[in-house]
Amino acid sequence: MTQVVKPQTKTELAKKLGVSRSSLYYKHKRPAMDEEVKRQIEAVLVNHPAYGHKRIAIELKLNKKRILRVMKKFGIKPYRRRVHPVKKDDLGKAPSHHKNLICEFCPIVLDVVWVADFTYIRFHEYFIYVATYMDLYSREIVGWHISRYHTSSLVISAWEHALANPNHHIPLYSHTDQGSEYDSQIYEATITAAGTQISMSRKGSPWENGFQESFYNNFKLDLGDPNRFDELGEFVEAINHTITEYNERRIHTILKMSPANFRRLRDKQLSTQVKDKSSSEKGT
Repeated sequence: MTQVVKPQTKTELAKKLGVSRSSLYYKHKRPAMDEEVKRQIEAVLVNHPAYGHKRIAIELKLNKKRILRVMKKFGIKPYRRRVHPVKKDDLGKAPSHHKNLICEFCPIVLDVVWVADFTYIRFHEYFIYVATYMDLYSREIVGWHISRYHTSSLVISAWEHALANPNHHIPLYSHTDQGSEYDSQIYEATITAAGTQISMSRKGSPWENGFQESFYNNFKLDLGDPNRFDELGEFVEAINHTITEYNERRIHTILKMSPANFRRLRDKQLSTQVKDKSSSEKGT
């Protein structure tokens, strides 16, 4: 006669094995994995407090949807949030005779289009103005200038700084908005003397120079509170450092790397193509 063995209960089995009853149940790995991802996200935000989920995903080489889910789960937000400053318009100013020459194409090489703009930052009782030039292909800030005043000298100095950049050449186009600083005769003469064509956004169309607007939003986040500095010299040094960090180390969501690394990678690719072409021609 076959003896029927009565199955043990989990309580009896746990007692026999000398473990708790709860340890016999399957534990989903996701909570532990999410905790580890949370720690990694927080570590990234220590060095890059303005990074959103897309840049964090690139930094950690993880799926951006997973990063966003974990950030929402634990209520993690970038430590610095965007503040959108209102830029004063040139009220009553007649439209410029310059047209938007870059609206219908996107450069596929360096130094075809440089886009320019300037912004202001309140530092204690002063306003500090920062003018920049960006290469539209690499998104690299190729030149900039800092001043107490927003004059034609501010933007021309940024242009001259860009021309002195050893990693870039004179562009075919310089694109700006219709601010009075860019629509001045001295600015026009300076740009055209270099052989560069002037392109301007339509009046009341800031999105036509949105590349610079986007840069300034992130730049001010990374710069942080200006009034943590007591001396103007310290603040100016912080501005220069923040722009250099943007160029060299800050991951650009479109490029998936920093602008300077993207430029260097492109230069390397072009150099390899030239060598391959030269070798091919010698072989024939």
